[in-house]
Amino acid sequence: MRLINVFLCLLITQPLLHADDVSDAVGQGLDYLAAKQNRQGYWIANEGHYRVAMTALSGFAVLAEGSTAPTGGYGRNICLATDYLISMSRSNGLIGFREDIHYTYGHGFSMLFLSQVYGEEEDLNRRQQIHDVLIKAVQFSADAQTARGGWGYVSAKEGGGFDEGSTCITQVQGLRACRNAGIPVSIEIIARAKKYIEDCTTSRGGVQYSIKGGGARPPITAAALAALFNAGEYDTELTRKMRAYCNDNIWPKWPVSQRAAHWHYTHFYYSQVIYRQGGRRWQDYRQQMEEELVRRIQPGGYWADSDIGRVYVTAVNCIILQLQKGYLPIYQR
Repeated sequence: MRLINVFLCLLITQPLLHADDVSDAVGQGLDYLAAKQNRQGYWIANEGHYRVAMTALSGFAVLAEGSTAPTGGYGRNICLATDYLISMSRSNGLIGFREDIHYTYGHGFSMLFLSQVYGEEEDLNRRQQIHDVLIKAVQFSADAQTARGGWGYVSAKEGGGFDEGSTCITQVQGLRACRNAGIPVSIEIIARAKKYIEDCTTSRGGVQYSIKGGGARPPITAAALAALFNAGEYDTELTRKMRAYCNDNIWPKWPVSQRAAHWHYTHFYYSQVIYRQGGRRWQDYRQQMEEELVRRIQPGGYWADSDIGRVYVTAVNCIILQLQKGYLPIYQR
């Protein structure tokens, strides 16, 4: 009986996750990213892949901390990332390598990152540089859009009109972020993209891989819902169906601790959706995610991933854990 009482006492006095635990995990993650940034300003995924996409995502994670190019503990990292992405702007507007067979991911994430930096940039020359890069980048995305309103891994012309959901999401978020920052973006581009997402959605609210079918997928549905929220579609018949699908296939029906395919990708976008909804729903989700991510951080300050790599999941997890700070305009309520 005494052993049982001691055990119960230990359970009762076991501390819950503290805000300092989350802050410490974020600090470790950001320090890890800072240490992994190349002197030229870029980050890379496993085997040196996705240099532009990793740079934009990692820079975005640092921005979420509250640092800006002029100020903050990670200001130099932001400056280096910004300069690198500016240097990757091509004459046709593409931000990235044309040789990269998935360059639209990096292009979309770069628009997202640079548009957030643009609003805080105090140096007039660099601000003008970012402005010019984004003007061209928006035009490139417009030209790269397929006749159906989506995007593929490369531009429509180079990809023979192929399109699919995940690349469409990066373009929508990037374009919307540019528009929010004051960069001209035709509403027709966004409208066509929203129609593409609608055409990919099943009657039960799940979004398929592409307009040609392939079955509803929770990760794509979460990403599409986040993109529609960014585009101002909060409470429509379409988003209500998609939210119901996510409730049944992502959370709360399934605990966040369950590891499904593309788990980090799914919750990177789904966390944006729940954060925008706010209230008790966000508080419950946030608590579960914080417990899960703090529990899984590695001694070196990173999160493990055997597919895309540590930089990717560390950046994504740091963004999720910092949404509550509200520093990123594209995610603000």
